[in-house]
Amino acid sequence: MNLVGKQVLILGAGRSGAAAARLALREGARVAVHDQGGPERFQDIESLARRVPQAGVTTAEACDLLVVSPGIDTFGPLVAAYAAQAGEMIGETEFGSRYFAGTLVAITGTNGKTTTTELVDRILNAGGLTSVPCGNHGMPLSDVVMLPVVPRAAALEVSSFQLETIRDLRPAVSVWLNFAPDHLDRYPTVADYFAAKRRIFTNQRATDTAVVRAGEPLGVLGARVVRFSTEDPTADWYSEGRLICRGGVTVMDLADTRMRGTHNAENTMAAMAAGEALGIGMGVMRDALRGYAAPPHRCELVRVLDGVEYLNDSKATNVHALTSALRAMDRPVVLIAGGKDKGLDYRPALPLLRTKATAVVTFGQIGQALARLLAEAVPAEAASSLDDAVARARRLAPCGAVVLFSPGTSSFDMFSGYEQRGTMFRDLVNQLHEPITP
Repeated sequence: MNLVGKQVLILGAGRSGAAAARLALREGARVAVHDQGGPERFQDIESLARRVPQAGVTTAEACDLLVVSPGIDTFGPLVAAYAAQAGEMIGETEFGSRYFAGTLVAITGTNGKTTTTELVDRILNAGGLTSVPCGNHGMPLSDVVMLPVVPRAAALEVSSFQLETIRDLRPAVSVWLNFAPDHLDRYPTVADYFAAKRRIFTNQRATDTAVVRAGEPLGVLGARVVRFSTEDPTADWYSEGRLICRGGVTVMDLADTRMRGTHNAENTMAAMAAGEALGIGMGVMRDALRGYAAPPHRCELVRVLDGVEYLNDSKATNVHALTSALRAMDRPVVLIAGGKDKGLDYRPALPLLRTKATAVVTFGQIGQALARLLAEAVPAEAASSLDDAVARARRLAPCGAVVLFSPGTSSFDMFSGYEQRGTMFRDLVNQLHEPITP
């Protein structure tokens, strides 16, 4: 892709936009970066790039290539105005992939992407394919191709937002973890969200591999398909939640890692299936994963107080993640849930709540409405803040229970992201006082 002397316009000055600007400048392009925010948004943008703050439909200008950052709604009028004057429109992930000559393992799914990306990265490096985690987790792919020594492979986490704007991206291995309704504050319909994610398979051929969760309605795929499951023992990879089996033979015990639950068994099977597709041996993969702990904010044990476990699952930003966490619990649950209204349907959680939970505390923008709905399954009450929610949950949790902070929606009504939300929960739990013994 020859960009010498071409006009490249980057829409969005965040992490992805800054990386795309650096790569475009390296390739000899004339670069402009537009952002809807003020001048403070451009602190990471190279000085050689022209900067346009307070971008809107009226600031759109002609360019040879438009690179859209994933946080910008491609269904909205802003992108439509800019795309109308662009020779081609792609996203940063697609842009970076055009300069990456190594092996791509791309991972998508509504939940579990980051954990699986880290597992794949460990497996690739252990198997002799130098790798970095990148994309939606880790560094942008446009930065990977600018490293002093470009790795031979990349574990690429891709969200639906990034997949919307791919054109030629072709992973050697694509991993589809799961699908559940999400991001309905951005997508017109669930079908639009599904179609965006399914684009991960668009350019794969028969010599490539698609690792998919058994039972997912993906239709006919062009790649060789390998299936994993925690429900169907006839799948290529199967686990009952602890032992990982390939073709009926046990190849790993999840107890050798610091991961627990069926959702992590699925993540592990998907990662190992990807490694196997690239010729990495079972023993190498087993050694690579031994002792691994999932990233923070994913069913993270914060503290045990009064015989009660406090788990931080702030990364649960949709109903599927919430139900996955509930399903993995083996102690009575007091659930803390709530946050931004994304238009999600929480009724699928009701049957699990009846069997797993003793009480629910809600908070945030949807707190009141969510409490009314979940009260159909278990006693539920709405808190005025996260601080209040933690205090209420402590009062409701008997010895031997678990307080599960699994919000089931995004955090942007109150926080900058799930990390800040999870950190606040962790801090609040650690500030709880020990009971006074008479």
